[in-house]
Amino acid sequence: MPEKKVSLPAKLINGGVAGLVGVTCVFPIDLAKTRLQNQQGARVYSGMLDCLTKTVRTEGYFGMYRGAAVNLTLVTPEKAIKLAANDIFRQKLSKDGKLPLWGEILAGCGAGTCQVVVTTPMEMLKIQLQDAGRLAAQRSVSASAPAASPAPSLVASRTAQAGHAAARRASATSITLELLRTRGLRGLYRGTGATLLRDVPFSMIYFPLFAKLNAVGRREDLHGNPQDRAPFMQSFMAGCAAGSVAAVAVTPLDVIKTRLQTLQKGEGEDSYRGIIDCTRRILNREGPLAFLKGATCRALVIAPLFGIAQGVYFLGIGEKVLGLLG
Repeated sequence: MPEKKVSLPAKLINGGVAGLVGVTCVFPIDLAKTRLQNQQGARVYSGMLDCLTKTVRTEGYFGMYRGAAVNLTLVTPEKAIKLAANDIFRQKLSKDGKLPLWGEILAGCGAGTCQVVVTTPMEMLKIQLQDAGRLAAQRSVSASAPAASPAPSLVASRTAQAGHAAARRASATSITLELLRTRGLRGLYRGTGATLLRDVPFSMIYFPLFAKLNAVGRREDLHGNPQDRAPFMQSFMAGCAAGSVAAVAVTPLDVIKTRLQTLQKGEGEDSYRGIIDCTRRILNREGPLAFLKGATCRALVIAPLFGIAQGVYFLGIGEKVLGLLG
C-alpha cells in the first residue's frame, strides 16, 4: 500500500493541539525540574514534592505556572515543527514504505535540529521566569540564617515578601525587551549549542524507539499512513515509554543547558563561559550525580507530554479540523 503524502497543515494542527494539552498538564513538574537543576549551594528544595509544596506556600497555586504563558504560546510551533519535520524526513528517507534504522535516526536528528529555532528562545524566557521564585526563596533563607531565635525574623519575612513580589513583577515581555536592548537577538538565542546538544540526541533516541514500540503487534506488510492503523492507546503508551527513556538519557545535557541559560545566579553560584566550562565546573564542584538533577521530573514531564502528543497526532485531529473547515 503506498504511503500517503504528509498533510502539513494537519500535522501542524496536531502538533499544536498536543503541545497545548501536554504543557497544561505537566508544567508544574517542569518548574520543579528547573529549580532543582539550578540549585548549587544552599538547598532550598529537597526534592520535587518539597519544591512544589514550598512554591504553593510562598507564591500561591499559580506560582507553579510561572512561565507557562511563554510555553503555551511557543509550544504550538515547537511541537508542530518537531513532529511535522520528523514525519517529512521519514517519508523522504523511506523506500518502498520501509525505513531502515539509520533513516529513523537521521529523521529524528533533522527534527531535533529544526525545532531549535523556536525551542531556544522559549526555554530562555521560561527558565528566567521559573527560577525567579527559587532565587527569592534562597535570599529569604540567607536572610534568616543568622537568627538564633526560633521566632520568625521580621527582616527575613520582609525580604521574602519583597523577593517574591519582584519575581511576580518579571514578565516574558520585559525580559525579552531587556535581552534585545542589552544583547540583541543573540541574547534570546543564548545556549543554542547546548539546546542542540540536548534536542538532537533526544530526537535521535525518541523517534526510532517510538516507531518500534508503536509497531509492536502489527503486521509488517502494512505500510500505509500510521493514522490508519495505530490504536490510540498504543500510540499513547509508546510515546510515554519512548519519551521517558530519551528524557532520562539526555538529562545531563539538559542540566548543562539550564545552567547556561539562567541569567541570574544565587549567592555563591557559578556562572559559566560555555558548555565545556560548565561541564568541568559542575563535575569538580558538585560531582557526577549533579548531572542527573531533575531526571525524575524530566521523565514525569516528557512521558505524558509525548504520549499525549503522539496520541493526538495519530488520532488525526488536524485532519478532522481541516475537514470541518473545508
